[in-house]
Amino acid sequence: MELAVYVSNRNVATLESQGDFRSVVAYRPETAKEDFVSLTMPVRAESWTWPDTLPPVFQMNLPEGYLLQVLQEKFGPAIGADPIKLLSVVGRNMIGRVKVAPMGAELDEAPNPVDVRELLTGDHSEDRFLELVREHATSGISGIQPKFLDEQPGALEVFAKGSLRTRKHIVKGSSAKLPFLALNEHLCMKVAAKVAPAARTEVSSDGQLLVVDRFDVDERGQPRLGMEDFCALLGLRPANKYETTWERICKAVREHVPGAGQKEALRELATHMLLSYALRNADEHAKNIALAYTNSHDIHVAPIYDLFTTAVYEGYHLNPPALSIMGKRTWNPGKSLPTALTSVFGLEPREQKAIVERISDAAAEVAVEVRGWMKRIPQFSELGARMLFAWNEGIGALRNRRHYDIGTWDTRGALDNLPELRPLHAKKVVIGRSELPGI
Repeated sequence: MELAVYVSNRNVATLESQGDFRSVVAYRPETAKEDFVSLTMPVRAESWTWPDTLPPVFQMNLPEGYLLQVLQEKFGPAIGADPIKLLSVVGRNMIGRVKVAPMGAELDEAPNPVDVRELLTGDHSEDRFLELVREHATSGISGIQPKFLDEQPGALEVFAKGSLRTRKHIVKGSSAKLPFLALNEHLCMKVAAKVAPAARTEVSSDGQLLVVDRFDVDERGQPRLGMEDFCALLGLRPANKYETTWERICKAVREHVPGAGQKEALRELATHMLLSYALRNADEHAKNIALAYTNSHDIHVAPIYDLFTTAVYEGYHLNPPALSIMGKRTWNPGKSLPTALTSVFGLEPREQKAIVERISDAAAEVAVEVRGWMKRIPQFSELGARMLFAWNEGIGALRNRRHYDIGTWDTRGALDNLPELRPLHAKKVVIGRSELPGI
């Protein structure tokens, strides 16, 4: 099967799958140098061959999980699980400036974007959200939340395990297993926005639905930035998003970001990592970190997205950091953390301490908001308290003598009089018992 590849709505290449272990991208002769499909595939006369069904930049946008199941039900045997056939369905609505479409098909013009903020009111139950997923599934990217994208005015298209994306927004829901995940992410993103570039978010009044402004498009919803996550940049399949290290990510930054921008890019990556340590986010994997660009001379770390406190959810609370540093995946790496940030990221200890101080101050400000949400929504009280305890543990660990030795965190009273909470339990593993039904 062969697809046409577009960059900023310009037809620049063809993508062909040649069996299960070979795919080929061939640029058109007239393609401009700056219309590259990927930072790893600059424009050239010779074709680019990848030893897999799709090159990583296209795998980055494939649906998975619940959305994949819905698409397979909707399109049946015509698509199945063939990656390039799935891409032919979802390819017009990818993150970044790249799109794909069947050969000879028209690339639809983006309509005026729909204002999805009306979704912030109404029914945000898990059942209703999954109903919308099933009704409107036509596109997908990765993520663990149910996510939503509008191709025509008034239409919502689902992409990612329950995420809805519009031409200008991504909409995320919560679930019974991960209650108030939307509010959790909104509050963590407010901390992030105070210390680094971050996607703008709004949350519904019941805390169950999140609207995220897309930063890869302009005010009309047209492609503005190219974007590649570090799975794509490192040549990893999305399923292998945890199978890399901060060292490899920093090496990729040095390979792709022009020299003048490398120091700032590495500084922002260090901020990403320290935020995850402070807020106890065990989901900072290679798909949740990306480079964004307008051309080969303007490449930078993408704004922070998909940041939340995983430690508050049973079954996830014991998870270590998603990526290793200096061979360790632990929330308490000791003096090896400052050493790694100096040797791997190139940050002097005083710069590292300054970032930790800014994160501490930002979290203290938002912690007051957490208490406000706990009063406003009584059902959020337990989870809100767990968030504050997790932040206190994370920030306290960074500030203690084993890491940066900068004294006690001033929480501005946000942790006063918190309720006593039952301990969370790890999942019990029963050896020798099959999860499959008896036959």
